Amino acid sequence: MDGDRVEIDGGIMEGGGQILRVSTALSCLLGLPLRVRRIRAGRSQPGLRPQHLSGLEMIRDLCDGKLNGGEIGSTEITFTPGKIKGGTHIADTKTAGSVCLLMQVAMPCVLFAASPSELHLKGGTNAEMAPQIDYTVMVFKPIVEKFNFTFNCDIKRRGYYPQGGGEVVVQMSPVKELSPINLTERGTVTKIYGRAFVAGALPIKLAKDMSAAAVRCIRREIRDLYINIQPVREPDDQAVGTGSGIIIVAETSTGCLLAGSSLGKRGKNADKVGIEAAEMLLQNLKHGGTVDDSLQDQLIIFMALAKGVSKVKSGPITLHTQTAIHFAEQLTKAKFTVTKSEEEDPGNDTYIIECQGMGMINSNL
Repeated sequence: MDGDRVEIDGGIMEGGGQILRVSTALSCLLGLPLRVRRIRAGRSQPGLRPQHLSGLEMIRDLCDGKLNGGEIGSTEITFTPGKIKGGTHIADTKTAGSVCLLMQVAMPCVLFAASPSELHLKGGTNAEMAPQIDYTVMVFKPIVEKFNFTFNCDIKRRGYYPQGGGEVVVQMSPVKELSPINLTERGTVTKIYGRAFVAGALPIKLAKDMSAAAVRCIRREIRDLYINIQPVREPDDQAVGTGSGIIIVAETSTGCLLAGSSLGKRGKNADKVGIEAAEMLLQNLKHGGTVDDSLQDQLIIFMALAKGVSKVKSGPITLHTQTAIHFAEQLTKAKFTVTKSEEEDPGNDTYIIECQGMGMINSNL
């Protein structure tokens, strides 16, 4: 069997957990046995962390696969996928590891299951170095559903660094195939909205300060738009631990959604958190693309699986996106091209990511 394993070098390019997520999801979908070496070689603590391991275990369980090397700190795994099944699947990082990253690895797989799935994902909902759950619901969900599927995401409990303890339940039905997307017209920004939240021991005043600072920052660039950033205190029975943060979304006339977000931490001034998110949003609006930096790489696997040609206009291509494209091409028959967008102001760093998808068909349906 080993002769037929696809060999993946987990230390190249982005060199982190994303390589593991993309390659194991595609291995599961395509029935390709896999060996991943040098896992997270680019990180200060190489090897599997709890969130990567719980993601791998969930993929193994949802396709009755075999996983070797699945221990914390392991830098090499082999994975042999079985048949993807629906039903209830649980993944618990037991840390503040991101539930959104667990969702990233499982979602493409359960789309091609034989029956509906319910994913119970436990860990951090608003974690550093990962999309916040609010981003997943407010930006990722409406855009990714353009591939012609829907999912429901219920935030049962929020969990913050360091202990986690959040829980999200995702429900999805399988599809026969994914449709390609065309996101090349940005249109004009029509509204800006968001939420600034505090939980646990923090006063609502911090949320109000984050919101006000963000609005002031955006106003310097965008004067005539209504901006609605709601300050929220998370109910105590729906949040574990103490946390704060903000997400701001800009919606355009063509239905594009671009965001900026930031998390509070001890010793970090609330104004600074608000300003960071506002500056990230303005930066994402500046390049003229239809997706922001955080969404860019999350769309790659769906573009690769879809039937037909997908096109997305974006700002500078992130290393995460380059990495996702590299492994999607290595494992599927999808073909990507990235070209500089000509119609923009030459000063703008805008690109078109085009993909001839492999046209994955769900043989279970």
